[in-house]
Amino acid sequence: MSVLDRFRIDGRVAVVTGASSGLGVAFATALAEAGADVVLGARRAERLEATRAAVEKLGRRAVAVRTDIASPEQCRALVAAAVQEFGRVDILVNNAGISSELPADDETPEQFREVIDINLNGSYWMAQAAGAVMRPGSAIVNVSSILALVTGGVPQAAYTASKAGILGLTRDLAQQWTPGKGIRVNALAPGLFDSAMTDGYTEGYVEAMLPRVLAGRVGRPEELAAALLFLVSDAASYVTGTTLTVDGGTHIA
Repeated sequence: MSVLDRFRIDGRVAVVTGASSGLGVAFATALAEAGADVVLGARRAERLEATRAAVEKLGRRAVAVRTDIASPEQCRALVAAAVQEFGRVDILVNNAGISSELPADDETPEQFREVIDINLNGSYWMAQAAGAVMRPGSAIVNVSSILALVTGGVPQAAYTASKAGILGLTRDLAQQWTPGKGIRVNALAPGLFDSAMTDGYTEGYVEAMLPRVLAGRVGRPEELAAALLFLVSDAASYVTGTTLTVDGGTHIA
């Protein structure tokens, strides 16, 4: 196998959550370009259809399933749909998540729990469901955030706690499943990227953060998708339990 061939994932089946917009779409289409069939999950079913069409336009097969990952039952249903349609799951991209910008003095228990329930608990339920059917050589990538490692300058206690928790979850699943099941588990920690979540930030926030980005600009979705492709492919066959920061140097600025 050549070096470039190691980045191909032909014939594999990938499950991508949060696939209805933003980075989820970039992940799904990148996986399709590299040769995978893709199973798409998100709460907004109508927008999933556009992602499904984009995958199929690239010559790969796709299935779209409305999924709220806060529900363990719906996570299992998404994986079951993948197995029913394609017979296997080789890749899981835990991308679905929500954000919040609420001062700690004002955030209600319900608001805090919602973020944790989707971002952290949902990633666990999806990993648990996929891990039950994955074969040796499979890969899970949990999408965390650079805010798990540095402060962001706005009140985001629930979000940062959930994303920091994902790093711990990644390490623990790797130490359980890499030797036990042959499943590699890694995390991505994106910085500022053009996405639906970035669009929802307080006006002026992105501009205020740019001086901390050594690259001097917001990242492009395809740049993060390329990092994802590395982690799920045989190019990273000796990489597990790690966090790959893709942030233009923010974490050292």
